[in-house]
Amino acid sequence: MPKFVIFSLPFLDMQKILRFFLLLAAVAAPVLAQRDIGVVDVIAENKTIPVRVSANTPELNDLALRAFRVHGRYRLTASGYAYDIRFSAVTATQVQVDITKGSAATPVASTVVTGTSSRNALFRAADFAVEKTNGLGLKGFFTARLATIGERTGRQEIYTSDLFFGEMKQITRDNAFALMPRWSPDGSKLLYTSFYKSGFPDIFQIDLNTYQRTSFVSFRGTNAGARYSPTGQQVAMVLSGEGTPEIYISNAQGRQVSRKTRSDAVKSSPCFSPDGSRLVFAMEPGPQLYLMATSGGGVSRVTSGISGYCAEPDWSHAKPNKIAFTIAVGRPLRYQIAVLDLSTRRSEQVSKAPFDGIEPCWLADGRHLVYTARTSSASRICILDTETGKSEPVSPSSLGSMMSANVWTPPR
Repeated sequence: MPKFVIFSLPFLDMQKILRFFLLLAAVAAPVLAQRDIGVVDVIAENKTIPVRVSANTPELNDLALRAFRVHGRYRLTASGYAYDIRFSAVTATQVQVDITKGSAATPVASTVVTGTSSRNALFRAADFAVEKTNGLGLKGFFTARLATIGERTGRQEIYTSDLFFGEMKQITRDNAFALMPRWSPDGSKLLYTSFYKSGFPDIFQIDLNTYQRTSFVSFRGTNAGARYSPTGQQVAMVLSGEGTPEIYISNAQGRQVSRKTRSDAVKSSPCFSPDGSRLVFAMEPGPQLYLMATSGGGVSRVTSGISGYCAEPDWSHAKPNKIAFTIAVGRPLRYQIAVLDLSTRRSEQVSKAPFDGIEPCWLADGRHLVYTARTSSASRICILDTETGKSEPVSPSSLGSMMSANVWTPPR
């Protein structure tokens, strides 16, 4: 029996991988007319806070401005600001942030933050400033770490970086097709699907402390889409060794594998709820999104009406009622990002860019997410504000195509 991968990644070139994404074979994304992936801005001044942001070194100043520029809650200005946020380098790994309010410069907060580098300390200080000034109870997200797929070597390999692609490291050198990196909850490991050695899709694990790669799951048929539970004690994945691609759950070592779904419908992209008690996944026909208890049993459909194609779900940990996912809309067909509110069972399209938007992954505040923006000539990682629709690229065009970003937020 030949091996096929079945899960939803509409950006992939079907010809390169012998059309092994059967779930997408009938709805493969068309190539759009070439255009730049740039800022998709919105007019929402009544929902933004005007701030003046500065730092005492050119490098920190550029980083601080860039950070607050992508945050949909803030609007940079040189005058008429509600808050003045100033960053100062203290040591090679420490940054001081001073926040004052209005033209009267009323003190709001001041602290010295320690990071792993001056860059990391700046992001930690910026997160502190966000939490002191946003007025909505939002967490900061600038310290996020990304695991992405890049094509700098001519092959799709895994890279890690900070949110703005600084301190970037190439993690794999498999010289093989790699897909869907996923962080462990403690940030020490990555799971991913690769065609390494066998030429077929297997699941591998990388220890980021030693960079040792081990085979996690390698059964007959499909082994794909692995994702950790919030505690890191379980892993959900798609396997097809028994026939139809089904959802399975294993322990953290890839053992004690247990089948959780049983039907003829193709399933893909399992993702745990924040409390680990449920799974959301995509399933044909359509596909559409379905919920199921982690222990298995009956499934319930949760998407309806917004699109005939709903896939790639990601469940927000900050706002457990929200699930981001990819939809297909319009003629010609285009992929965009939508958000499902579980409290109302209503979905809303939150991106309306003139290019494909796919593979959403929530940031720590439950308002912003990272996603892959794709045109006919490029794929870049962007940040999307789901409240306003504002989108801005964060992966430099000089890196070439970057895709499939997965987020890990270090503990504070």
